[in-house]
Amino acid sequence: MSGWLKGYRPLPGVPDELFDTAGRPRDHWIAFLGEFAAHAEGEFGLATRHLRDTGTSHRVYGEENEQSWPIDPMPLILPQDEWEEIVAGVTQRATLMEAVLQDIYGEGKLVSEGALPAAALAGSPDFIRAMRGAKPPNGKFLQIYAADLGRGPDGRWWVLDDRTQAPSGAGYALQNRLVVSRAYPALYNSMNVHRLAPFFDAFRRGLSQAADRSEPRICLLTPGPFSETYFEQAHLARYLGFLLVEGDDLVARDGKVYVRTIAGLKRADVILRRVDADFLDPLELNTASSLGTPGMLEAIREGGVAVMNMPGSGVMESRALLAFLPQLCQRLLGEDLRLPNLATWWCGQPHDRNMVSARLDDLIVAPAFNVPNAAGQFARQRLVADMTPEDRADFMSRFTDRPGDYVGQDVVRLSTMPVLRDGKLEPAPFVLRVFAAATPDGIKILPGGLCRVSDRTDVRAISMGEGARTADVWIIDDKPVERLTLIPSREDVKVRRILGHLPSRAADNLFWLGRYIERAEATLRLVRSLCTSLMASEAAVHASGDTFDSLRKLLVEWGALDEKAMSGSVLEAARASLHDGAAWGSVIALVRSARRTASGMRERLSADFWALLLELDSDLGGGEALTSVAEALKQVEDALQHLAGLSGLAQENMNRVAGWRFLDMGRRVERGINICRFSRMLAHDKATLDDLDLLLDLADSQITYRARYLVGLALTPVRDLVMLDPYNTRSLSFQLATLKEHMGVLPTLQDDGILEEPSRILRPLATEVETEDAKRLDADKMHRWERALMRVSGAIADRYFLQGATAVPTVKLVGLA
Repeated sequence: MSGWLKGYRPLPGVPDELFDTAGRPRDHWIAFLGEFAAHAEGEFGLATRHLRDTGTSHRVYGEENEQSWPIDPMPLILPQDEWEEIVAGVTQRATLMEAVLQDIYGEGKLVSEGALPAAALAGSPDFIRAMRGAKPPNGKFLQIYAADLGRGPDGRWWVLDDRTQAPSGAGYALQNRLVVSRAYPALYNSMNVHRLAPFFDAFRRGLSQAADRSEPRICLLTPGPFSETYFEQAHLARYLGFLLVEGDDLVARDGKVYVRTIAGLKRADVILRRVDADFLDPLELNTASSLGTPGMLEAIREGGVAVMNMPGSGVMESRALLAFLPQLCQRLLGEDLRLPNLATWWCGQPHDRNMVSARLDDLIVAPAFNVPNAAGQFARQRLVADMTPEDRADFMSRFTDRPGDYVGQDVVRLSTMPVLRDGKLEPAPFVLRVFAAATPDGIKILPGGLCRVSDRTDVRAISMGEGARTADVWIIDDKPVERLTLIPSREDVKVRRILGHLPSRAADNLFWLGRYIERAEATLRLVRSLCTSLMASEAAVHASGDTFDSLRKLLVEWGALDEKAMSGSVLEAARASLHDGAAWGSVIALVRSARRTASGMRERLSADFWALLLELDSDLGGGEALTSVAEALKQVEDALQHLAGLSGLAQENMNRVAGWRFLDMGRRVERGINICRFSRMLAHDKATLDDLDLLLDLADSQITYRARYLVGLALTPVRDLVMLDPYNTRSLSFQLATLKEHMGVLPTLQDDGILEEPSRILRPLATEVETEDAKRLDADKMHRWERALMRVSGAIADRYFLQGATAVPTVKLVGLA
């Protein structure tokens, strides 16, 4: 490999990054490629399974389905001396951004003294007038800043865009590092790559310092599961130990912001937002927003909550300001920009407008401000020379009418780095996003960042929605680097055994995740019994007409089977019950509902749990391929094993705190309802032996019954076992006893000893079941117990799942903590 590079000068088709400006091969690339060539071809593919198993994904704007996170095996490698220049430039730029924000939301000298046109600010929807005069926490508008950098073929770095609203990508950089370091562990360690953990530790300490109490509650505010980067937000929340919340999880009151939890309202001290400022408060900003919290801006102005980055900081992302930053740097910092902008001209000024008009065929034109994509207006940079005659005429009309809405920018050819395509190294242009954070020790830079590579050769391209891929970024040193983690090393850290207060939305999701999983298992047992009813074995005893009809009727009532399919073959019924996505009660519909519910709280589920759920969803796909009842039965058995694995992970890997209890409560409620429904349909007064055998099969109690009773099937002992036996984990009695235990541990809103509504319904029901005699049990009583369990479920939702504008408990156990 090194012999191939020796004395080689850059040529078309060869990545620029392999050579310095004099055409000499770079030593660090020679070292890496020599080792890289020795790795097995499929080794990286094994490492990328981690992305699939953990559901690492992103969503392209406007698309419903998530896409798997794309990563290239080749990292971008930068030596320490070159990185130090980038660090100095990004640090200076972050300082400049902060200084400009301090002025425009403070004294306003830049506008009043003519250094910055007022229209260049007022034209941006990200300029929030309501924030003028507000004091930012710790005196900082920006807690985190990112700069998109491009390198020209001459080796110089340029700033393409500034990210000050709510920069994304740091969490994906973590995932990229995990994948690549797993693929090449020896190479990663031998090249002395700088670790990422110290940056995140300093970033977390900076957020903590912004609060007004020593042990703050830090929340990461997400737009929700349909956000383009929701996975990253959940990953960061889990990695940093933050509470992941949505707008409905918060309530602003008396100048402070609180989280709705199962224990009432708990104060949110610091909010790291990933919601654009315009959607943050529907009272003062975008009234159509459902992503924010009414009263949030008032709480910020009152100093009752620290929101990072401060609303209004996104104004610095306007391309119009790029034209003024070189002069502003001289004015505010007394020095030239270390990292120059992409040359930009704002057409709101006559001189710049005339210059851009004269060079339209040579320039890129772009919106000056981050405005919604109005009809006929483009949202990203475009080369005028590439426009169709119709598009060009439309653009010229808009440009003539409102020139201040546009900027002109130089076209830049980006430097290329090596990427692996079809087993070959090829050049691809790249953009590097570098992150800076305000910390107690000053501005810190993430050693590396998020690298995006593309097929295009100019600056327009690098967007995750346009076929781009990503790469890890290695900052290498000539000496061993210190290995650090986010685990505190001090001995004076306060010990905790309860992981904070569970947000109401998380409790809601966990409860329904449990119900969906249990309902999917019950449906699978029904389908299994349907399949075995036709199989010629001694175990197949459900083939009598009435029992067979009961199975189909249960599937129809369950919503798994259309009533029109009642007369079809067993294979058709099994296939529909397993794979009909349009049937709300089919197995695939229930599993996908469980997956959607789980995706809303990824930060609370282990990687193993998520991977198993994804695998179950994947294995249930392709139902049209089932050609026999035996194949359907095999798929049912495999799915039941997956669900058993999920249950095992929940029981053995989840801490016995509120989250686990709500997951288990969902399963217990659903199982109790199911066993009541099965029993009243199959254990009625005229039940046959086939009916009772089917009931034992659905209740997974065959072995227990046969070990306990040697005389064969009888109605009363079957009823007792599946409904009243407190030692049978599948019985109604066991479900009610477990629910009582959970309810006794969960917090109450009032410390007055009076039962809350869920317990008011549950306790009498449990007592009645405990004291019931199986001989007196009938279908009407079972139906009444089934409806009572449904009321318990509704009462749990009303009490703990506090969502919506008015769902705020007025009395707290220990006040607004």
